[in-house]
Amino acid sequence: MMPGNRLRRWLIPGILVLFLTGCNPFSEAEPMMDEYLSRLARVLDTPAAATPSGLPPAATLPRRRDRVLEIPELELGMLDFLSLYGCELQYVVGERNSVMGRVMQPVNQLRYEIRFIQTAERCLQQIDDDELRATLQLAIASKRQTLPLAVWNATWGTEEIEKLFTLSKGYYPVMAEQNPVTDLALDLDQLNEMVKALNDQQLTVSLSDLGQIHQRWQAQFLAGQVINSARLLIATLNSGTDTLKVRLEGRPLCLNGQPNNQSSIVQSFFFKVYIGEVQPYMSGVSRARDSLIGGFARLAEQQQPAMTDKFRSWYSRHLSEDSDDSLWRQLDQAMMRHTRHWQDLLAQCGLRPGE
Repeated sequence: MMPGNRLRRWLIPGILVLFLTGCNPFSEAEPMMDEYLSRLARVLDTPAAATPSGLPPAATLPRRRDRVLEIPELELGMLDFLSLYGCELQYVVGERNSVMGRVMQPVNQLRYEIRFIQTAERCLQQIDDDELRATLQLAIASKRQTLPLAVWNATWGTEEIEKLFTLSKGYYPVMAEQNPVTDLALDLDQLNEMVKALNDQQLTVSLSDLGQIHQRWQAQFLAGQVINSARLLIATLNSGTDTLKVRLEGRPLCLNGQPNNQSSIVQSFFFKVYIGEVQPYMSGVSRARDSLIGGFARLAEQQQPAMTDKFRSWYSRHLSEDSDDSLWRQLDQAMMRHTRHWQDLLAQCGLRPGE
C-alpha cells in the first residue's frame, strides 16, 4: 500500500469522528442548552425562547490578601528567651527566625505551629525553673488559640485553590466516562477529617497528604466549572419554563384531554431531549454539587469562626445551600419549576409522567 493511501486510511475516520462530534449539539453544555430552548419553542409552536444573554452572577474566590489570616507572633522577648533554652524547642524557634522561616507557605506554617506546640509540651516536662515554665505555658496556650488561623490559611488561604475555583474554564463536561470529581471528593473527605481533628486540638493527625491534595487542586478547574454549569442551567431552565408557561396559558395542547399528533411530538421531545439529554447533564451537575461543592461547604462550615467577612459573602453565594442568595437554592428552584410546568402541560393530554 502506498504511504499516501495508508495516511488517508488513518486520517479520514478521525476527521469524520471530529466532524460528527462537532455537529452534535448535545456534546457540550452551552450548545445543548441553546438547542433545547430552540427545539422546545418549535414543538410547542410558541415564539422562540430568548437564549439567556446573561447568567446569574458569580464571583471568583476573594483575593488572597482577603483570605489569608494574620497569625499573631509570640513576643520577640519570649521567643529570644525560649530560643536560649537547651531543649529541642530552641531549634524549632531558630528555624522560624531564619530567612526561610519568615516566608513559610501556609502548609509549612501549619506544620511549624503544630511542631512548636508538641515540642514545647515535651520541653515542659523537663523544666524546673518557674519563670521559664510559666513563659512556656503562655506560649503553648497562645499557639493553641491561634492554631485555627493556621489551619484556615493551609486550606482556604492557598494559591492552589484559586485554580480549582476559577470561572474562566467553561462548563462541567457532558457525558464524562467516569465521575471527574471522584478523586477531589475523596481528598475533601480526608481533608475535612484532618481539619476536624485539628479543631479538636488533636495534633497527631497526619498532614503527609496535604501537599498532594493541593497539587490536585492546582491541576483541576472542576469546582468553577460546576458553578458555571449551575448558572447556565438556572438561566436555561427559567427561560424554558417561560416557554412552557406561554403554552399553558394559551390554547390547550389537547382538547378534552385526548392525545393528538402534536401531543405525540411533544411527548417524544420530552423523553428524547429533556429526559434523554438535558436531565442526565442536570444529574451530573447535581452529583458534582453534592460531592465536590458539598465537601468544600463542609470545609468552610467547620471553620466558620475564622471566616473573613468577604469570604463569608462568597461562601453564602457559592457554597451554602441554605442562604437566601445561594446559587444552589436557585438551581433547585429552577429545576422544580421547570419539571412542574412540564407535568402540567403533559397532564392536558393525560400524559403526565407516572400516571
